[in-house]
Amino acid sequence: MSALCKLLRTIRLDPSDGFVFDPAASPGEWAVAGGFMFLDRDPAALTSRQRQAFRAGFLGLTSFGWSTLAVVVEATADERAGAVESLAQYLIAHHGAPSIEVARDAAAAEIGYVEALADHPVQTLVALHRTVTGEGHISEQFRTLSSANAREDAKMPCSAGAFAIVDAGDEPSEGGDEVDLSALAQAARGGNA
Repeated sequence: MSALCKLLRTIRLDPSDGFVFDPAASPGEWAVAGGFMFLDRDPAALTSRQRQAFRAGFLGLTSFGWSTLAVVVEATADERAGAVESLAQYLIAHHGAPSIEVARDAAAAEIGYVEALADHPVQTLVALHRTVTGEGHISEQFRTLSSANAREDAKMPCSAGAFAIVDAGDEPSEGGDEVDLSALAQAARGGNA
């Protein structure tokens, strides 16, 4: 049996990703933060859907579309290697990586970053808020939510369930760009947001 690690998969609590991202990731794709997609791009020149991906999107590694949320899951070494290879091939085809070795190194570093982000119990939801600092650097802030009834042995959550905020971190520096995770979870339960 291959050793297990923790990675992120895309997840949807409601259909909104399909309306705000172009393209939207399908639920269940391996996911990375994806900030590299915006290097050397002026956020002010992005379309509204691209700005939403910049502000709050995880990059899915099958469709290379965007997801507002990702969920912590266990992954085998083979699944991790597959995620690295998928991202490496994308970097060759779409980002001009000079060789497959360079692309694999960059992809492995991105997956390593995801492993650090996924250092939470299985089924913890992760959201991000991305901004540009005064120095022109991209800053990423992550928030986590944990299912009140998470099953440790599950690869994917069976339902949205009830979620509680477990780590809010620092507040984003700009108002109005936050993802309202509480409202998303409540809507998934059928309540009013």
